[in-house]
Amino acid sequence: MRSRGSQNRLSGDSFGSRVSALMLAMIATMATVYVAGRLWQDAESRAYFIEELEKRTGQGQSAVSVDDTLKVTACREQQKKLSVLEMELAAARQEGFVPKRLPGNHGKHPTKKELLVVGVMTTFGRKKNQEAIRKAWMPTGTPMRKLVDKKGIIVRFVIGRSANRGDSLDKEIETESSLTNDFIILDNQVEAPEEKANKIKSFFIYAVSNWDAEFYAKVNDDVYVNLDALGGVLTSHLDKPRVYIGCMKSGQVFSEPTHKWHEPDWWKFGDGKSYFRHASGEVYVISKALVQFISINRYTFPFCVYVWL
Repeated sequence: MRSRGSQNRLSGDSFGSRVSALMLAMIATMATVYVAGRLWQDAESRAYFIEELEKRTGQGQSAVSVDDTLKVTACREQQKKLSVLEMELAAARQEGFVPKRLPGNHGKHPTKKELLVVGVMTTFGRKKNQEAIRKAWMPTGTPMRKLVDKKGIIVRFVIGRSANRGDSLDKEIETESSLTNDFIILDNQVEAPEEKANKIKSFFIYAVSNWDAEFYAKVNDDVYVNLDALGGVLTSHLDKPRVYIGCMKSGQVFSEPTHKWHEPDWWKFGDGKSYFRHASGEVYVISKALVQFISINRYTFPFCVYVWL
């Protein structure tokens, strides 16, 4: 009897051990599946996050760490804050605020705020047009200085550099500029038909960096401008912080390489192939706040061969 009872106890203990081992094995299996599932889910999340970040930053060549992501986000936030501060400063200046200048700051240009800076877009081989403009409406010498002193209007021809830097075209313009003192020579801008839009942007950036004015105008070198009438119109808009005076249009984008107005980045405009609405025409004027906005965002501003603003 004792022997049989002992056998039953041994059999029960063995069964309990097998059940415990089976439970432990099931728990271990479930834990393994859970951990593997979490790791797979985290890997998918990281891959998705990296893919989205690459799309937004345009950097698809290497993996992006969390630290890099935070740096990109911080830079963008700082850029937004800087843009807001610049716009607020421009608005304050429109209301009459003048920042204090540091001692010893002796600039080349007068400290008073001018009314208008006019950039006459010209190019090489247009000397007849330049002479015609000087005779018709753009004063030179003493009358040019009086125009600035009495009416606050500055007028300059705007031209870039020759593709062959330092050649006879560059030297001819430099010589003429030294005699007339009425040229803005954009050293970092190549003078070429396909650079026309970029040249206009470069002029506005140069002008707002060198003259403190209420308005800035782009004019072609085959246009007659009545400066008195234009000055009167602009004076009536001094109470408006952001002003655009001129034409705007939206035209067809031509993708054919042989077309006169071929747009290399035509694919950016989708199936409609139509430019966004932009400033256009022989003459247009924008206020300082808008020119500052262009200057601040010069590297991210939308730009195409024939359209940029």
